[in-house]
Amino acid sequence: MLVTPMKLARFSSALMLWAAIAHRGLFAQQLPGSADSMQLRGVELRYVLPEPLFGDAELVAPVKALYVNAWAFGSSKLAQLVALADSTEINAFVVDVKDDTGCTLYPSEVVVAQQIGATKCARTRDVKPRLDTLHAHNIYAIARIVVAKDPLLAERRPAWSVQHVNGGLWRDRIDIAWVDAYNDSVWIYAAQLAEEAVRLGFSEVQFDYVRFPDEPKEEMAQAIFAARKPGETQRAGVQAGIAILVNRLQPLGVPVTFDIFGLTSSATGDLGIGQVWEDFITVADVVLPMVYPSHYYRGSYGLAWPNGEPYRVVRNALMEAIERSRPFANAATIRPYLQAFTLGRRKPRYTPHEIREQIRAAEELGIETWVLWNPRSVYQRDSLKPYREVASVTGGAQ
Repeated sequence: MLVTPMKLARFSSALMLWAAIAHRGLFAQQLPGSADSMQLRGVELRYVLPEPLFGDAELVAPVKALYVNAWAFGSSKLAQLVALADSTEINAFVVDVKDDTGCTLYPSEVVVAQQIGATKCARTRDVKPRLDTLHAHNIYAIARIVVAKDPLLAERRPAWSVQHVNGGLWRDRIDIAWVDAYNDSVWIYAAQLAEEAVRLGFSEVQFDYVRFPDEPKEEMAQAIFAARKPGETQRAGVQAGIAILVNRLQPLGVPVTFDIFGLTSSATGDLGIGQVWEDFITVADVVLPMVYPSHYYRGSYGLAWPNGEPYRVVRNALMEAIERSRPFANAATIRPYLQAFTLGRRKPRYTPHEIREQIRAAEELGIETWVLWNPRSVYQRDSLKPYREVASVTGGAQ
């Protein structure tokens, strides 16, 4: 997103002033004591700084984000994560607005969400004060919305769902029902949730599971997609769906971003899920390939043990992504999801070293924006550069 010199100067001056007063956040909403004592409350920003300083949602520095699940966002753990961001290079949170259970983060006013009970399992009822807290600490808020893996919607709207050839709903290997990605209503529902999230104060929207199930062919042969048009491919179904999302959200003026499989950048087909690199980079503001080393098969990039080679896996994957995007003048920004978790008993354990190696691989290629993924939203401070070190390089414009 383009930032004018005047905006940059105005924004930087404000941040440098307040960083001198309150470490890194605009001000510290923290009582004496530990991070757990932080008070998460609404903030009247007009009483903090002149309103024009925050008249838009533009972020000057590259996004360096943590994934924050709905439970973490709605609990006292948010205070710990805010404190972590205040003291490190982190400047953004990706927050689950609708995760892969189908539940919403807050009691949504979207009619479909209310009708299917997605609001009954909402994780928090004070979303606005919590968002205000992020804004007050200069943390860029990104709303993550899962699209096709929505068992709640599938169960309550069977006409929108993948059906089994023998009757009833089709289910994946862990008995989860999916909605039909050929059905426009599925995508419109996701767009409605995104529009609501933006109105609440999220500055960017990120869509995940924008695809068909990644199940074996024999399992997919049992699936019926009733909304599929004659001759329509999975790729065409995904193309139509992401077009709906982009067109619905474009008038709101916020970045529209998509999580996609890391292998999409090297695949010649659609990976059997409908995802093709060019289909995303030509319409999105940002694409987020999930280049988790633990998810690559033995032999990938000539490596016998990809999970033990985080630097080489991420570097190779992102080099492919850069090359794939090079022919397109206005290609989307590449912002990889990096692994900040240990997968089961697979070794090595992902310590700060393995995480920093992935970040190093990205940044050596000129990719300075990334998101760390840990499903439990647990992050090791030593994985991140201290804020003072970052500020000395950037002049405090974080």
